[in-house]
Amino acid sequence: MGFFRLPRHRRGFAHFSALIALFCALAVSSCTGEAQQATPQAAAGGRGGRGGDGGTVPVVTATVIQKSVPVTVTAVGTAESISTVQVRSQVTGRVAEVHFAEGQDVESGQLLFTIDPQPFQVALDQAAAVLARDTAQSKNAQAQVERYENLFQRGLISKDQYETQVATSDALKGTTAADEAAIAAAKLNLQYTKIVAPATGRTGALLVHQGDLVQANGTAPLVVINQVAPIYVSFAIPGKVLDEIRKAQRGSGLRVVANLPGEDEAMEDGRLTFIDNAVDPQTATIKMKATFTNAQHRLWPGQFADIALELRSDPHAIVIPSVAVQAGQQGSFVYVVADGRAQVRPISIARVQGTDSVIASGIAPGEVVVTDGQLRLTPNARVVERGGGAGNAGGRGAAGRGDTAGQADVAAAGTGPAAAAGSGRGATGEAR
Repeated sequence: MGFFRLPRHRRGFAHFSALIALFCALAVSSCTGEAQQATPQAAAGGRGGRGGDGGTVPVVTATVIQKSVPVTVTAVGTAESISTVQVRSQVTGRVAEVHFAEGQDVESGQLLFTIDPQPFQVALDQAAAVLARDTAQSKNAQAQVERYENLFQRGLISKDQYETQVATSDALKGTTAADEAAIAAAKLNLQYTKIVAPATGRTGALLVHQGDLVQANGTAPLVVINQVAPIYVSFAIPGKVLDEIRKAQRGSGLRVVANLPGEDEAMEDGRLTFIDNAVDPQTATIKMKATFTNAQHRLWPGQFADIALELRSDPHAIVIPSVAVQAGQQGSFVYVVADGRAQVRPISIARVQGTDSVIASGIAPGEVVVTDGQLRLTPNARVVERGGGAGNAGGRGAAGRGDTAGQADVAAAGTGPAAAAGSGRGATGEAR
């Protein structure tokens, strides 16, 4: 039996039709598998969604509290040393020795420099010798006066001779007094060869070295000493609060807190000690100074610090963590948790105190606000506490993680591939 062979152009068309049929069969099989897989993904997506009626959002919460909060005026201040001393030599000579290191803390009266004392010792010895000579001449002249007085009373010498001898004796007495003053000056110059610290503080760069010749009262100092403990911090505040500050200061010195930028725990307490006598008309501010003990030397001359001047205390302030406050088109708002659901509550902020916000209106003490996880919330969404237990108004809850961590927790809470991806959308769309 023989085989029938199709013409060449019909054989090509048959092969092409077979390939099309194979592709169609594969496409139908793939669509069937995707449809079967979409059902569990959509079901899981409903549990791991954005909130609302379809799922529960883990959040961190804090309780609104009422406590005493200080009313402060904030400013940026500059640390200033209470005294800045430029040490100079009072005698001309060679620097024989330097007794301190650059940047060293020194005490008042501590020896800093020694000027070569030999020339001044020689001058002192010479003055002492002159005094001894003039003292001897003065004693001799006084003895001559006593003899001349006896001869004058007996009429053996003239009055003119007697008075001349008395004048000579008095002149020699004056010479000895001048010699004594010269000795005192020589001793003082010798004392000036020991240069001591005039005040307690920290030394700066050393401007002379051993062997240098220094001039008495020269224009360039040998070293500069800044007193850093205690220390001033000067700052300017708006003149409109001057009256309130003056009233508050009548009772007692106002407390001032200095906080170094980038060091939240490096805070120094001080007292307001100076108010300038005029308001600057160009800036409408008034200059003030606070004194800090600065025992740990945290404040440094020329360093900037954030200043908080405490005027009074608000004993009934309503406080929440600032991280709970959200910004919207209608103003600030928070998510308040009630009956397991998040409700949007508009609020009015009186002021910000550190990491807390003082609320003027909108919420009451005892209510619970969301401090973490707000990005996943919608109005009336079901929520659950993440990390266990509500926090307090002094900070965030125990979990203390950002929204990224919250998304990871939501993903872990669900089941199936869609929940593991941490998305509120299944294969068929967003869960509603």
